[in-house]
Amino acid sequence: MNRIAFVFPGQGSQTTGMGHDVVREFPAIARTYFDTADEVLGFPLSRLCFDGSAEDLRDTSVTQPGIFVTSLAIQAVLHERGVRPEVVAGHSLGEYTALVCSGVLEWTDALRLVRERGRLMEGVNRRTPGKMAAVVGLAAARVEELCEQVSRAATCTVEVANYNTPSQTVVSGSLAGVDALSHAALGAGAAHVVPLNVGAPFHSSLMRDIEEEFGSHLEAVRFGTPRIPVVANVTARYVESGAEARELLRRQLTSPVRWYQSLELLVKDEAAAFVEAGPGRVLTNIGKTAAPGIPVLAAGTVRQLSKAVERLLPVPS
Repeated sequence: MNRIAFVFPGQGSQTTGMGHDVVREFPAIARTYFDTADEVLGFPLSRLCFDGSAEDLRDTSVTQPGIFVTSLAIQAVLHERGVRPEVVAGHSLGEYTALVCSGVLEWTDALRLVRERGRLMEGVNRRTPGKMAAVVGLAAARVEELCEQVSRAATCTVEVANYNTPSQTVVSGSLAGVDALSHAALGAGAAHVVPLNVGAPFHSSLMRDIEEEFGSHLEAVRFGTPRIPVVANVTARYVESGAEARELLRRQLTSPVRWYQSLELLVKDEAAAFVEAGPGRVLTNIGKTAAPGIPVLAAGTVRQLSKAVERLLPVPS
């Protein structure tokens, strides 16, 4: 069975002005998400997304809800225009959008979780500053070895955070750990090591001290059974129940995102196209490498969204 898969981006995909043209072009569909988010969060998220600077959007407690709400508005417009997913997945933060799209979470509950997640992660970074970087041109197994070697030799923290493609692996950890790993990776033959535009050492053991507190927020929210299949970051497998979804979100804080393994599952199950329903083109660029031969369509702007609709829907006769 050929299926359209929606994939939702995570932190690092933020762009200045994100969502503004979508709200301007489709106000009846998209505006309510931003207006409601402003009310729920108690600060002007819409103004920061539409008019904020790149520095404003680098604040994790703003970035995460901003990307989440923008992605929801975009998927709602796609849905209204007739492009509907039959399977979903999200990269890190994007997993919350995927769970909303699949019916597991009510969107304002997910928004509150995203807000708390960003606040807690920002607190970790204040106490133990860290960062992330993408290693390009080395096999993931080699990056894992280098992380172990650097952590032992330098008594610092650096771990694999994202398996994006077979030759792009993201590492996360302390400032010294990521710097040492970057140097070691270049020495081992990596083509590039690219610092990521994120505000904390996500998906590493440095996040362990917020697991219990965030877990209490997860327990306070109702999780339903998926109405359409959704792939989890931690396992690269389909989520079977609401209880499993809740536990996997808790584990996601300190576990790597198995993204290319998730794409492999979707390709195996005959995904016909991937639509990146959110700001930026990070997942579009990754998908072209990790899933060659499958159309990967960005939909972060009105122009991109319209082109995706034209590509995916049959022309009326």
